[in-house]
Parts: sequence; C-alpha cells; structure tokens
Amino acid sequence: MAQRFIQLSDVSEILDISSTQAYALVRSGELAAIKVGGRGQWRVEATELENYIQRMYSETKTFVAAHPFGVAAESESRS
Repeated sequence: MAQRFIQLSDVSEILDISSTQAYALVRSGELAAIKVGGRGQWRVEATELENYIQRMYSETKTFVAAHPFGVAAESESRS
C-alpha cells in the first residue's frame, strides 16, 4: 500500500527546497496539510502534493506564455 501522508522533511526533499520553504508553503495555505499527534506535526497527503506540483506546472506554463524568453531582447536588438 502506498504511503498516504508525507512528512514535511520528505516534501522538502521531493521538491528540492529547504524545510523552511516547505513549512512556509503549508503555513501560507499554498500546499494543503494537516497537523497530527500531540506535538502537532505537519503531514501532507501525497495526492495534495501531486496537485500542488501540477498546479505549479500550469502556473509556470501560463507565466512562460505571457513572458516569452528572448522577445524583449530580440525587439531591442532590431532597434
């Protein structure tokens, strides 16, 4: 059976970001997570992490389409 919940340390490893950045994603609500246990440790559901990754792909695609690489440099060099 696949693991349902992931620790923030594993999230940071998967995304190749610092643990502080992973915590900030959760605290800002950008990445959905829950607090569990007496010490309130954060856990991210694997499907939520995958949804976040797909959302970032979509947002990046939109950003790249709106800001094509080299277009400004090409128009400046023609002037």
